[in-house]
Order: sequence, then C-alpha cells, then structure tokens
Amino acid sequence: MSYILIAEDDPYIQLMVKRKLEGAGFIVRATPDGDQVIPMMQEEMPIMVLLDVMLPGRTGLELCQDIKGYLGESAPPVIIVSARGRETDVEAGMRAGADDYLIKPFSPKQLLDLVQARLGG
Repeated sequence: MSYILIAEDDPYIQLMVKRKLEGAGFIVRATPDGDQVIPMMQEEMPIMVLLDVMLPGRTGLELCQDIKGYLGESAPPVIIVSARGRETDVEAGMRAGADDYLIKPFSPKQLLDLVQARLGG
C-alpha cells in the first residue's frame, strides 16, 4: 500500500487534507502526534510526508531532519505545512531538509497541486 503520511494536530486541517488527497485517489494515514511519525514510517514507508511544525511530541522540523538524515536519497518527499510563515521559518524548514514549505492558510487545491507536482503526477 503506497500512502501519504500526514502529521497534523489540528483536527479540522487534518480532515480537510485527508479528504482532499483521498478524493484524488491517494491513500492517507494521519497522526496528530509527532512521536508517532517514525513508528508509522517503520511499519510501512510512505510515498510522501506532510509535517506540521508545531506538533505534540517531536516537532516537524526535528522529524524532517531525522527522516532526511537517516534515509538520505531514499527518503520520501517531505512538505512542511505550517502557520509559521516568516522568511526565517521557511529557511529553517528548508535547512531541515524539507522539499517544500506550504504556509497556512492554504487552499485544498494548492496543496493537491503541490503534492501531485512533487510525486510527478
């Protein structure tokens, strides 16, 4: 099963993202807790990871660094999805290894377009 992993603690945003991606034919697994991301990835590697920065447990930036650091070139694309939109925040996300940084609020179409572009679809 190829799936997209979402780590988002806001239930409304998590549901909106999940529905949009599932509506486009993707399988989605989601967690509100940063501490669950690595165990979920160890169970089965996702084709993409969407990370909020401010999560309970480990932050999205910490997770991104670990995913990219441990998996290197075989790491799935990681998109940071955050309300932190200052230039320094975006730079921190990119330094952590993010492939893209999407600032909240965003439209569901904007997210889907970015996901499809990253996955080559």
